[in-house]
Amino acid sequence: MKTIFTLLAVFAFTGAAVVVPQSSAFAATEFANKGKVLETMNASIYTYIQVSTDKGPVWLAASQTSVAKGDTISYPDGNVMTNFPSKSLNRTFDKLIMVDKIKVEKKK
Repeated sequence: MKTIFTLLAVFAFTGAAVVVPQSSAFAATEFANKGKVLETMNASIYTYIQVSTDKGPVWLAASQTSVAKGDTISYPDGNVMTNFPSKSLNRTFDKLIMVDKIKVEKKK
């Protein structure tokens, strides 16, 4: 029985070691969208960010992060939510894009 647990532990650690390394190609990936932060607010576990784009301002929601008005950020495509109610802000966003993360390209 002890041998089985030892083999399972070795297998688990070996499997994790194969998955953990990240390729340099992943680290160099740039997000497709960029914009200047017009407004930002933290609420609950999210940071809401209004960003300027070629098509006008859009609102993003990402996991809480440090970003300031005037920063330039990049972000991936995300899930578009319409008429999204934020209970913590007591506000409904006409259109909100939920993104996994953002990258601050340039601080103000």
